[in-house]
Amino acid sequence: MDKVFRAKTTIEQWRILHAVVEHGSYAKASEVLNKSQSSLNHAVAKLQSQLGIALLEVDGRKTQLTTAGSAMLRRSKKILQDMQSLEEFADTLNGGWEAEITIACEVLYPKHRLLNALKDYWPKSHGSRLKITDEVISGSTEAIKNKTADLVLSPHFPEGVHGNYLYTTTMLPVCLHSHEILQTNSISSEELADYLQLVIGDTGMAKPDKGWLKAEKRWTVSSFYEAITILKQGIGFCWVPKHLIESELNDGSLIAIKLEGSTSLAVPVTLVIPDRKNAGPGVLLLEQVILAEHQADRE
Repeated sequence: MDKVFRAKTTIEQWRILHAVVEHGSYAKASEVLNKSQSSLNHAVAKLQSQLGIALLEVDGRKTQLTTAGSAMLRRSKKILQDMQSLEEFADTLNGGWEAEITIACEVLYPKHRLLNALKDYWPKSHGSRLKITDEVISGSTEAIKNKTADLVLSPHFPEGVHGNYLYTTTMLPVCLHSHEILQTNSISSEELADYLQLVIGDTGMAKPDKGWLKAEKRWTVSSFYEAITILKQGIGFCWVPKHLIESELNDGSLIAIKLEGSTSLAVPVTLVIPDRKNAGPGVLLLEQVILAEHQADRE
């Protein structure tokens, strides 16, 4: 068994040392800390004795750091900051703030919009950790149903669950500019089914056989970024969120396939809090900043 480390020194001793150095003398430090000058002298003397090195030296009326003292002061500053942060975090938890918050985000949703909201959230987060998972098809539905995430951004959710509309993602069927699919002016959904389709794998356990997952000729990949890379090799077609391929559409490297009827698919994304009754202040704050990010979309 590893030997248990036992500290020779205390946080209070280091706090006193920092005060003496910061204020330039024991007298001034004693006023700031509301402690007697003799108690500060004793604390620093004991600290030096326990460490076996001189940290301070007196030059006339001025107390200054030794070379070793300067090095130790720099390192101990981080320890004091960490201790302050630790105790503030304890106050945060005591106030009901969550230690960790999980956001399940459907991959159709434009992630940069979430990041915009998180920029506003971060300074107010009280140190709560954040976990963001990418979900596909039934993955977000299961996160709501099983309450495995605190907030879920999803295009679909179980019956009886209510959420707040955020944004509508436009999905386009696209392929490389030179793909044979584009040889005709328009193509039916039935004809399109004869071509290889790239699909994003369902992250849920149920894995329902619906939507793009009904395609017989398909390659399944883990992300739209992988799918786009394959598309650029002239392989297959894929339904892709328009916001992910704006530059490729503009430069003509990828082309939207003209389908008979509608050539695009509108997918509304909703924000759901699966367990609102037990939602803490961090979750509710996140809800506010995400809704604020989409205020214009929701009007």
